[in-house]
Amino acid sequence: MADIVPQSGPSFHYRREDGFTLVEIKLTKIEQLFNSLDPSPFHEKDLDKAAEDYIVDSVRDLSPETPVKLVIYLPREMLVETGVRATPASIHHYFSYCHASTTRKRRLLLREGRIALAIGLAFLIACVTLRQLFFRHAGTAIGETVSEGLLILGWVAMWRPMEMLLYDWWPLKRLGDTYRRLSGVEIELRPRDTSVSAVQSVVSDSR
Repeated sequence: MADIVPQSGPSFHYRREDGFTLVEIKLTKIEQLFNSLDPSPFHEKDLDKAAEDYIVDSVRDLSPETPVKLVIYLPREMLVETGVRATPASIHHYFSYCHASTTRKRRLLLREGRIALAIGLAFLIACVTLRQLFFRHAGTAIGETVSEGLLILGWVAMWRPMEMLLYDWWPLKRLGDTYRRLSGVEIELRPRDTSVSAVQSVVSDSR
């Protein structure tokens, strides 16, 4: 069973220590922190989804200027194991990979958005040109309906490119900034008997 110290909400709900705001996770074994299905070597394993979401959401909940420390509580006898001592480097490696992956996705999105914008503009110009041709000879309700329909169709074609370039990239930018911050976050391993007593079980481990 892995326990996470409950600390949702604004930053003043988090414990503070020596100028740091603490994001705390309590484990019975270090394997609970990582994805057991990932066949990669220990230092390259993905984090467990629940643990990753908790860490990411906690850091996003705090101001970018707030100094953060990730504190992982483990049984005292495990802290001397070689694999356990490598945990901070493994976590930094994982979030560095996430940052690079998110940055690539954002760049790809913006590139596709620019291509979509070029296609949308060409289609809009074609629709406006056809509309002008219809207006030259339009004197009937059908002609005016087709003319207005072409204008609407042209602007509808611009909706998706504008959404990609104005809005879709922003969540990826924010997530990437969080991953970059976590790739260098202060990490400390502590014995479980020094953890706070009030913990809430939010992640179960059946492995």
